[in-house]
Amino acid sequence: MHSFLLPLELGSASSTWSVRHLLRTHTTRRFNPKDGVTLYRDAYLLSVKLLLKRHWRRANCDFSSQHCLLTSHRPVAMASTRLKYLSLGVLVFQTTSLVLTMRYSRTLQADGPRYLASSAVVVAEVMKIFTCVLLVFKEHSYSWRALNSILRQEIAHKPIETLKLAIPSGIYTLQNNLLYVALSNLDAATYQVTYQLKILTTALFSVSMLGRRLGVYQWLSLLILMAGVAFVQWPSESVADPEKEALSAGSQFVGVAAVLVACCSSGFAGVYFEKILKESKQSVWVRNIQLGMFGLVFGLFGMMAYDGERVRELGMFQGYNTVTWAVVVLQALGGLVIAAVIKYADNILKGFATSLSIILSTLISYFWLQDFEPTGVFFVGAMLVITATFLYGYEGKPSPNPSRA
Repeated sequence: MHSFLLPLELGSASSTWSVRHLLRTHTTRRFNPKDGVTLYRDAYLLSVKLLLKRHWRRANCDFSSQHCLLTSHRPVAMASTRLKYLSLGVLVFQTTSLVLTMRYSRTLQADGPRYLASSAVVVAEVMKIFTCVLLVFKEHSYSWRALNSILRQEIAHKPIETLKLAIPSGIYTLQNNLLYVALSNLDAATYQVTYQLKILTTALFSVSMLGRRLGVYQWLSLLILMAGVAFVQWPSESVADPEKEALSAGSQFVGVAAVLVACCSSGFAGVYFEKILKESKQSVWVRNIQLGMFGLVFGLFGMMAYDGERVRELGMFQGYNTVTWAVVVLQALGGLVIAAVIKYADNILKGFATSLSIILSTLISYFWLQDFEPTGVFFVGAMLVITATFLYGYEGKPSPNPSRA
């Protein structure tokens, strides 16, 4: 028989079976020389047909899979972009609205006594605990039995783990009270810029407590940050009544001191809380319930120790109005909202959020609250702080010998 070459691929079971079937049908009859040519022609055409069909199916499959891949990635990318911009808006809204409403509530001239800051801290802790319980309830498919079981197992049956949260909870309670003191004595713009020193304290505590390494850009950003805050706090030259000027200087000192202590407490408590979360596998919402429980105890103790007499005279909710409740809600839920959306925001978006918050606070303090007179030195300091915020989040190439405390 003729030895012919067929354009068949090895391993093609269907092609091999078809050619064998063709040979079998031709060899069962009595052999004729003319049949050899016919056999070769038929086998060749059949093999080409099968080969083209196979390649067509493969190409069509690859095209379909790539098309599906592209079309499936497109809505995912769009959804990711939307979540990033949504998280940016949430971060800007929370950081700006809390500062401005708190400042407005502390300077608002209203009939009757002003609301107690210690009382607002306590109410915010109650609201935070209630919200976290609802979130745990939702995580366990709205089952009361599962909620009761998880709270008993994670809180009541683990007293040592629960007691670890007493330290950051007490510091957070102190910090929340200090924010009211700061915004009672500083305008929103100055407070917003100065409070960015928490980046410095958080970085230093991260290096010392977590062994985290900082690159050259991050150390440089911390130096720029300190310079920017120093410019913001630079005394302005203004012609005013000496008595009012002395009163304003005293108020400024109290406000700045409160912000500095709040920055240190924020840095330590944040790093300590992060260390606890890394060492355990508990839900972050359960941890926030534990924080809130201790915060409620510390808040009640502070309220009775500092404002106990006024609470006994006029009650815990004296001076509350719509603005006060807005401050309480923003303080209670703001941190939880940020915790929920922060995973969608990268360092650049965080820098944008901080920058926009500082700019908005400056504009609203000047045009609406009218308690802030910007100076050239302030703008230089604010620009340095904004630059430091972006530079700290810059992910450059790691240095060969990073600094470590």
